[in-house]
Amino acid sequence: MAIPATARNRHKELAQQIRLHNRRYYTQDSPTITDFEYDQLMAELLELEQQHPGLCDADSPSQRVGSEPLAEFTQIEHEKPMLSLSNGFSEEDIADFDKRLHKQLDIDESEVFDYVAEPKLDGLAVSIMYVEGELRYAATRGDGRVGEDITHNVKTIDSVPLVLPSAAPAKLEVRGEIFMSHAGFARLNEQQREKGGKEFVNPRNAAAGSLRQLDSRITATRPLQVFIYSVGVISEPAFAATQSEMLQRLTELGFPVCPLVEQVRGVEGLLHYYASLGQQRATLEYEIDGIVYKLNRLDWQQQAGFIARAPRWALAHKFPAQEKSTQVRAIDVQVGRTGAITPVARLEPLFVGGVTVTNVTLHNRSEIERLDIRVGDTVIVRRAGDVIPQIVSVNLEQRPANSKPFEFPEQCPVCGSVVVASGEGIIARCSGGLSCSAQRKQAIIHYVSRTALDIDGLGERIVEQLVEAGLVKDVADLYQLTAEQVLELEGFAEISANNLISAIADSKQTSLPRLLYALGIPQVGETTAATLAAHFGNLAALQNADQAALEAVPDVGPIVAEGVLQFFADQNNQRVIKRLMAAGVSYHEMTPIAATQQGELPLAGKTMVLTGTLSSMSRSEAKQQLQALGAKVTGSVSSKTSVVVVGAEAGSKAQKAEQLGVEMWDEDQLLACLAGD
Repeated sequence: MAIPATARNRHKELAQQIRLHNRRYYTQDSPTITDFEYDQLMAELLELEQQHPGLCDADSPSQRVGSEPLAEFTQIEHEKPMLSLSNGFSEEDIADFDKRLHKQLDIDESEVFDYVAEPKLDGLAVSIMYVEGELRYAATRGDGRVGEDITHNVKTIDSVPLVLPSAAPAKLEVRGEIFMSHAGFARLNEQQREKGGKEFVNPRNAAAGSLRQLDSRITATRPLQVFIYSVGVISEPAFAATQSEMLQRLTELGFPVCPLVEQVRGVEGLLHYYASLGQQRATLEYEIDGIVYKLNRLDWQQQAGFIARAPRWALAHKFPAQEKSTQVRAIDVQVGRTGAITPVARLEPLFVGGVTVTNVTLHNRSEIERLDIRVGDTVIVRRAGDVIPQIVSVNLEQRPANSKPFEFPEQCPVCGSVVVASGEGIIARCSGGLSCSAQRKQAIIHYVSRTALDIDGLGERIVEQLVEAGLVKDVADLYQLTAEQVLELEGFAEISANNLISAIADSKQTSLPRLLYALGIPQVGETTAATLAAHFGNLAALQNADQAALEAVPDVGPIVAEGVLQFFADQNNQRVIKRLMAAGVSYHEMTPIAATQQGELPLAGKTMVLTGTLSSMSRSEAKQQLQALGAKVTGSVSSKTSVVVVGAEAGSKAQKAEQLGVEMWDEDQLLACLAGD
């Protein structure tokens, strides 16, 4: 059957675009579209080739990627959050860590704790779930709550078991680090050079790039390894009593565990291990950037608990930061969503701490004055592990004779509005507000981000196009977009345009904490947004609150209260909010805590557990709202649990709740509770 001319022409157009973007990404290292946009182009090309096999010739981009690649990575919500680690840098930090644990556990310091010490690998954290002994899925850490589904790629790693022995728990989630050895990295770059491909900068980037391949057969050719270091979700509570016993049992089940892991005693043992590994670091087969310490007894780990996004019972002891010198080429400024003018030093590229650094943020006026940094200066740049690079000092002896101090612009470099000082003159801001395209772009980018309204596929590059084309002036304009308008943008086809419009429409149903955070109210982050939502219950009550009412909210002080008042007093912000509501943006109202007797939180004293999938919100959002109402939300069911909220496809937690006689709620009961019914 003859191939229609429209299909042939579209295929040719897609192939040309994909080759162009491949060249920009792999050869020039300057991509101009997001991964999602690229994936959409490839998905449309593959669909055309499936409909018309004659289009698939040896020169098609699909033949370079491989047959039937995934169109994009889907997301997986972690049943138990993947937390970060607190950092320590000195012997005093380690001694303080040990003292804090003794105090938190109410144990005299004369009792010496056993710890497990292990290298902190410079790779990518992974979660691998096994159900009935079979590998069910694997996911990246992501933001700790939601990660990317990399199951097909993880299955290609030889050391990852696909099936576990019969002795394995019915449900077992293991966590570890995927990395690439020095030797494997060298071989990979040699292969890249031989075929004229782009070389990787360091082993960590090589591992990350390998895991993000849409064609798992490419991943299979990469020398990836994994070390497992902990258990997340498990259906067998008595699996192990200590961290060291847990690692031993994981080894018996066939999981690779780092052979350098040791059980040590007390601070002295921790510091001895740190010094020993520090001496061996240069000779190890893989990159490490520090040591991880974990309290050995698991019951004590549970008792010690967590702070924010990190466990109290573990600490990362980082190796000293790497420092190198380079020269400042220029100092220019960027405009953020709140109008903040941020100076940025443009540097002669240097390789430090495993990455090539070309730009370093100078933060604000006081940082500029502290460093006395000027164009042409020779500076010391520090970077340790994943820490953002920073300029430590200026070598004044090498300063050019004609150098001049940096002066903040008096007018916004984007819109020309007057720059005003705030924060005791430390922060310079553009006064243009949303008339400044830079602020509009950043406000919209914030609104659509994962932790805000989470509009899939609407990345920074697309937002820039929408603003530059005059299609979007504020976030409310997003809901007026049509597929026909999106089709006019670079890189879009009919399928991807419709997908974007659908994703925008899906974002209309949200929660009040997410909406407040998405609006970009000054000083209001995720936690404060959740607190304000729980305290006032709805948007109108918050908008009508005065300074005293705002400062009555826990953890809201005068600065935050003033930022909220100024935001809602702005007529343009009022107009945007009205247009959002008119477009159909809605949220579940919550019981206003301010109206409860004597200020008591309605769920104070209750311990709650979430299990299964909720249709109206993610488990993370539900947890956030329950905590705002005073509940303690944990990851395991015990006799002390007050309520278990059971969503779809709930597992062992629901069974255990039933066995223990713990009260169980369905999703309707949860929503009624959040609504104050």
